[in-house]
Amino acid sequence: MSVAAVRNDRKPWFASISSYGIFLVLAAVYAIAILSSHAFLNPTYIFNIVRQAAPVGIAAIGVTYVMILGEVDLSVGAVISAAVLVAAALMNGDASNIPLAIIGTCLMGVIVGGINGFLVAYGRVSSFILTLGTGLALSGLIQVYSGGTAKGVVSPGFREFFNFRVSGMVPVLAIVFLALAVIGALYLRRSQFGRRLYLCGSNRMSATLSGLPVRRTILVAYMFSGFFGALAGLALVARSGVSSTLAGQGLEFQVLAAVVLGGTTFDGGRGNVGGTIAGCLVLLIAFNLVNVAGLSFYAQLIVMGVIIIAASTIHGRVSARST
Repeated sequence: MSVAAVRNDRKPWFASISSYGIFLVLAAVYAIAILSSHAFLNPTYIFNIVRQAAPVGIAAIGVTYVMILGEVDLSVGAVISAAVLVAAALMNGDASNIPLAIIGTCLMGVIVGGINGFLVAYGRVSSFILTLGTGLALSGLIQVYSGGTAKGVVSPGFREFFNFRVSGMVPVLAIVFLALAVIGALYLRRSQFGRRLYLCGSNRMSATLSGLPVRRTILVAYMFSGFFGALAGLALVARSGVSSTLAGQGLEFQVLAAVVLGGTTFDGGRGNVGGTIAGCLVLLIAFNLVNVAGLSFYAQLIVMGVIIIAASTIHGRVSARST
């Protein structure tokens, strides 16, 4: 057998490691967590971690769509902050306002995402610079509107409903998060729009020459990102039960870390929602390990940075071997 043939036989093995390696990492991190504390064997504790992961994980679903295109969305943290403020303001402490608050918050996210998508698709602006600017502008608008103080009151029963534990174990918020992840994954894999994302991300020029609606695909992908960012804000309100003008500050880095850890690259054309959720859980379990060890929030940042660097290095080596 020739050397070339041997290399070709090895490609699928390396490709599978590149695609599913994050699940091996998740298993390894969870094993370390169990050795560190027996609390990680408690199903209630595990589902509490899933509940904690909901805001970041939900937002990461939308950002995964954008990054498969080879773009990025740095405004997601500001969208989460705006969603928290809008939701609390529209609820205003009245349970009858909850449907209006949910619809209004989601609409806000779609509008912000639509603005990002339109400018990236039709203005040919760098998505990195554009969404960074959008995030800064939106953060400024939040502070101008609120005067730097929290506005609105979360309606009675909203937090209680999403934090209610089914069978005394599984929070409703965790169920909603996992349901959204399944829906997002199935839509990405089985819909025509999902296939367009991969085609446009793999080779945008070929996609354009093939007659695919590339610009419209970019626009819709960013609208999805804004929509899931708004849902993440609602999840944050449901988890905490309070309004805040800075609720999403810095979360964009956790979102991007989860997406990159999950195997979605900045080059586009590769990634999946399942990997993103696994990446999110890796981060949350690692953060909990830091808390168990009694270390500070700044230690969490160090851990997150080390995980991202290690994952990126390993992914780069595996990708090089699989080509």
